[in-house]
Amino acid sequence: MKRVILTGGTGMLGLALIRLLIRKQIEVLVIIRPDSKRRAAIPESRYVKVLACDLSDLSTLKTSLTKQYDTFFHFGWDGTYGGARNDMYLQNQNVKATLDAVELAKAAGCSCFLGAGSQAEYGRVDAGKLGPDTPVHPETGYGIGKLCAGQMSRILCQQEGMRHIWVRILSTYGPGDGLHTMVMSGIIKLLNRERPQYTKGEQMWDYLYCDDAARAFYLAAERGKDGAVYCIGSGQVRPLAEYITIIRDTIDKRLEIGLGELPYYDKQVMYLCADIENLRADTGFQPEIPFEEGIRRTVEWYRQQQAEETPNKKMRDRS
Repeated sequence: MKRVILTGGTGMLGLALIRLLIRKQIEVLVIIRPDSKRRAAIPESRYVKVLACDLSDLSTLKTSLTKQYDTFFHFGWDGTYGGARNDMYLQNQNVKATLDAVELAKAAGCSCFLGAGSQAEYGRVDAGKLGPDTPVHPETGYGIGKLCAGQMSRILCQQEGMRHIWVRILSTYGPGDGLHTMVMSGIIKLLNRERPQYTKGEQMWDYLYCDDAARAFYLAAERGKDGAVYCIGSGQVRPLAEYITIIRDTIDKRLEIGLGELPYYDKQVMYLCADIENLRADTGFQPEIPFEEGIRRTVEWYRQQQAEETPNKKMRDRS
């Protein structure tokens, strides 16, 4: 792997992958939305080039690329949170954008296309690990869209003579995570000395640090089998209450957490664990960052972000 294209590069996982590619001295063309508010989060490097383009306009880039690339990572997706997950027209547009990304990958000379799927493709599975052969019964437009995008892009890659890899991502966390996630929202409230509220936390969950996830993506693209589906996780579960307690203890053991103060969501998934055996066998992937260490790094990153933001806010207030 020498030169790659990446959509969705301003998200947590995209940023983690960019950092990994820079360390490996691999050139990466990052395609971002023209109005992206996270452009500054992309590391400055001679190995990184940024190109602004909406997902709906990817097909317009086919004749404008000046270099040949070997791998295409497609992480870009609209409507990943809240009510947008059931915006059927929006999710359908994401499927089309995935197919456009395949055609762009072909025009760019890529021999491998890796697309980012989701555990939402499975629906609710309350027992057993999620693997490539687990039956899929998505219950949201988001999950349906991801499943359709994976299946249709696989066929299109076969037609275009490209290797196709589909990774289904479970629960990841780390620097750059969205502010609404369980991990990051808890970190923010605890650092602000607020009392976060949770369910009883009996859910058995699988969390993977973003840098480990980035290595999994890289190894899957580099060594994965054509047509394979790989689940991205640690392969291990803990009760959600244990994760929450670790987050609190990392910040301050004296702080209170409101376990059991919120009801479970409707259709709450109580068990979520990745079967990573085929990923391990095909690529050699092995998680390296324990949750305790990943949370320490994430808390440190957020504190640094706040320290950098405070002087900037004061300057804006003065002006």
